[in-house]
Amino acid sequence: MHELILLRHAEAVPIEPHDGDRQRALSPRGEQEAQAAGLWLATHGLRPERVLSSPTRRTDETTRLALAAIDNAPVPQLVEEIYDATPGELLVLLDQHADAGTVMLVGHNPGIERLVALLVEGRSDEFRGMPPGGMAVLHLDGALEPGNARLDAFWSP
Repeated sequence: MHELILLRHAEAVPIEPHDGDRQRALSPRGEQEAQAAGLWLATHGLRPERVLSSPTRRTDETTRLALAAIDNAPVPQLVEEIYDATPGELLVLLDQHADAGTVMLVGHNPGIERLVALLVEGRSDEFRGMPPGGMAVLHLDGALEPGNARLDAFWSP
């Protein structure tokens, strides 16, 4: 893997007591954010070879809306381990997909923002935050290890 696209799910509706966190849908604004993320990827010529998404409703919706803007986008893989994952757990998962040139991972905070900090700065305790629908594009300089990536782009709706 030489490129990693990390996308935080777009804005979701508030939690309903009877539905729980995993069933939260995107808000109308979140739908627009996800579509805008996909358009940004398409206009910058970024096309993931493999897409890994948390199985929550809001993350799946974000993934599908973003990928709709990309011609011949890959079918996303829903990966249970992404939900509530630590940066270390996300690294283990991504390491299993090192054979793909460009991987896109769609997930949640704080895992996503801490993973960006870990890969770019070498530590995950000092993270800067990633808004709903925010995206980081990282170039990997060799192995998938802490401090071994360069932040090429950061996009926020």
